[in-house]
Amino acid sequence: TIVCEPGRFIVGNSGYFLTKVLYEKVNKDRRFIIVDGGMNDLIRPSLYNAYHKIEVLDKDSNISKADVVGPVCESGDFLAKNIELPKTSHNDIIVVHSAGAYGFVMSSNYNTRPKAAEVAIENKKDRIIRERESFEDLIAKEKRFL
Repeated sequence: TIVCEPGRFIVGNSGYFLTKVLYEKVNKDRRFIIVDGGMNDLIRPSLYNAYHKIEVLDKDSNISKADVVGPVCESGDFLAKNIELPKTSHNDIIVVHSAGAYGFVMSSNYNTRPKAAEVAIENKKDRIIRERESFEDLIAKEKRFL
C-alpha cells in the first residue's frame, strides 16, 4: 500500500472556501465583517496566522480596511485581519483562496458547529463530494443515558 499526502504544494491553490456574510459592525474605528464560516472550518489563519487572499464576490467598490471574523465566540476566530475589502451586505459571498489543503481534515465541530460541505468541479460541472453535516450527525454517536 502506498500512501500519499499531496499537501499544500500540490492541492493548496486548487480549493476555495466560500462563506456568507452575516453582518458588518464597526467597533471604535475597527470594521468587522462577520461571516457564517470560521476557525472550525478553516483553522489555518487562526492557528498559523496563515495568509489567504480574500475577496467579496461581485463587489469591488467602497473599499476600506476590515477584519473577517467567524461566528465562534473566540478571539482567534478570524479568517483575515486588517485587509482591504468592499462594503458588504447580508448574504454576500466571501471567497477565501488557497483553501484546498487541510481544510476539511483540520476542521472541527467546536462550538457544536457542523462541518461544511465539499464540492468538486470537473469539466465545469459541480458535484457534492461531502454533504454538510447536520445537527443530527453531530449527536448520532451520543449514547442516551436518561
